[in-house]
Amino acid sequence: MQTPHERVIVSVGGSLIVPDQLDTKFLTAFRSLILEKIEQGFSFAIIAGGGATARRYQDAAKIVRGDPSQGSELGLPREDLDWLGIHATRLNGHLLRTLFREEAHREVVTNPAQDSEYNDAIVIEAGWRPGWSTDYCAVTAAKMFSATRVANLSNIDYVYTADPRTNKNAKPIEKISWGEFRTLIPAEWDPGIHTPFDPVAAKEAESLHLEVAIMNGEHLDRFAAYLDSKPFIGTVIS
Repeated sequence: MQTPHERVIVSVGGSLIVPDQLDTKFLTAFRSLILEKIEQGFSFAIIAGGGATARRYQDAAKIVRGDPSQGSELGLPREDLDWLGIHATRLNGHLLRTLFREEAHREVVTNPAQDSEYNDAIVIEAGWRPGWSTDYCAVTAAKMFSATRVANLSNIDYVYTADPRTNKNAKPIEKISWGEFRTLIPAEWDPGIHTPFDPVAAKEAESLHLEVAIMNGEHLDRFAAYLDSKPFIGTVIS
């Protein structure tokens, strides 16, 4: 069970907040669960992802200016694409802060490395600066709060041995070490990258001996089970 005053870091993928249109059904259920767990003594740092909103803005910029991958002279610097993603996470983060207005810190935290005292039951965070994914923000938040657990809520059930969208032989993984996990993902971070947990964040999480649970946030009963240290459908990386 939870330790006294445990703060759990929760990374909420943008694919859950706004898969296409804003998903008020998910947001309502997520809010109810978080408030229930606060009553039980939990506290949370919740990091909002950019998801489809970020990728749409990045793709639009590439189309209009020319996609760097196509060798266009009008290609955009990676920093500009990163900033588009960052602003998408901040929009989603402000939405979450509004939903938890009474329980959350009054501002969305955009610098997870800033040394501050947070006594609120909920702290909402979003993207900080180019080169930092929200996964890395979640790991930095864990370090700041001396947290040991990060719940990564996305739209996938497990980490797989390969991409299940392109490899029918891909197998789900329930438990995996950081060393093994890092062999399955790209070595470098790139804006809009599709990976269960970004490479830079994975390396830092390994150095901090963090436990990261990857699960499908559409099934919030799995998240609730993980919080209560019960069996759940998903992958634990440690």
